[in-house]
Amino acid sequence: MRGPIIIVLALVASSLWGGFSASADSAPARDPWADWSANARVELEWARGVRADQKAEITLRPELEWKPRGAGWSLRAVGRIRGDAFDRMEPGHPHPSEVSSFSRRLDAGDHVDFELRELVFQAPVGKAHVELGKLQTVWGRADGLKLLDVVNPQDFREFILDDFDESRIPLWTVKVEVPVGPVVAELVFIPDPSFDELPEAGSPFAFTSERLLGRPPAGLPVVIDDVDRPRRIGRDSDAGMRVTGQLGDWDWSAAYLYHWDDRPLLPGTLEIGPAGPQLRITPRYERTHLVGATTTGGFGDLTIRGEIAWRSDRFLPTADQTDLDGVARTGELGYVLGFDWLGIRDTLVSFQVFQSWLLNNRAGLYRDTLDTNLTLLARREFMNERLRVEAIWIHNLNDADGILRPKVSYELRTGLTVWTGIDVFYGRSRGLFGQFDRSDRWVVGVEWGI
Repeated sequence: MRGPIIIVLALVASSLWGGFSASADSAPARDPWADWSANARVELEWARGVRADQKAEITLRPELEWKPRGAGWSLRAVGRIRGDAFDRMEPGHPHPSEVSSFSRRLDAGDHVDFELRELVFQAPVGKAHVELGKLQTVWGRADGLKLLDVVNPQDFREFILDDFDESRIPLWTVKVEVPVGPVVAELVFIPDPSFDELPEAGSPFAFTSERLLGRPPAGLPVVIDDVDRPRRIGRDSDAGMRVTGQLGDWDWSAAYLYHWDDRPLLPGTLEIGPAGPQLRITPRYERTHLVGATTTGGFGDLTIRGEIAWRSDRFLPTADQTDLDGVARTGELGYVLGFDWLGIRDTLVSFQVFQSWLLNNRAGLYRDTLDTNLTLLARREFMNERLRVEAIWIHNLNDADGILRPKVSYELRTGLTVWTGIDVFYGRSRGLFGQFDRSDRWVVGVEWGI
């Protein structure tokens, strides 16, 4: 599959530097490019950590779309070419074994990678609408953190700091939307066994929290095997359905997904190695059922968002000495309740409550049975929306850790924006956010369209 990926990226790049951007409305019928359009975004971003530079990155996102006049179908391709002067976010640009070979990025040395972010064929089939190709499927509506937005795995190279559109890993997907009376049914089939891409040891956002990794016995050597990733395209595929509709002034959806949990289990086994006792960890993945629903409605300047999800199986590290592999299995029920207020002109204030409840109260877990996160977003726009000042705060009540992210952006002209901000983590090292207490950074960036 890498050959077609390279061809698509080369076609997009040649289109951009060839200097054409045509549309069906403006080009003559004899023009072979009359039904094509092309554009690109270029982004420069520099991040300075407390002790050293984290990245100096340039990203090109070329886009190419073909809409033959009168055909009713379209083909869209989006690529990403990314170069980093420092190579500290992913030292050595490792080939992630978590991602399938036909979805994986291509590396050009240690500082540059290429990725096909989207290749989608869309067409009506009777009353249905079909999408085929590499794409993102977004079901959740929460900001900052995820609950139902788990159809696509995530690249955690920058933890949760990157925009979700950039950190989601696109998957080869078959998606069909069918109107059924007053509702729309969306069916998805994903024959792409790819999973969360986790940071390598030594990178600024490598996971160290015991909530994620557990705590190996002191003084015992640890041997970590390669991840045991499902690879059978048929039997190891994900599948699900979402139904959307409207009840009065409220939008709602209900969803079901049968999928692999994208975060690997880390079961450990005590064994005798060449140098004596050691702990061998063989990462693997497990299946789970997800059932969820969302709703959105408003009262004047106030919009209320709700999201709920049940997972049949979560696998979490435990310190229980009676648990032989150090991994406990439990169901999980979570919800998000969000309030968005627009009562002041050009201003948004958003507050969210995330709670997760483990249904099986297992002894020795590194997280509490009820886990609570709060988020607060404040955003104000000035100068006819050219200047934006915002800040988001995420706080975990259980571990008293979190992150604060103020940011200022300014649109110099149409399509050209500059910004600066800081990402400040706080809390103890055992927490999801506190583990990055030494990864605070200052970020400066610029983005423009071609």
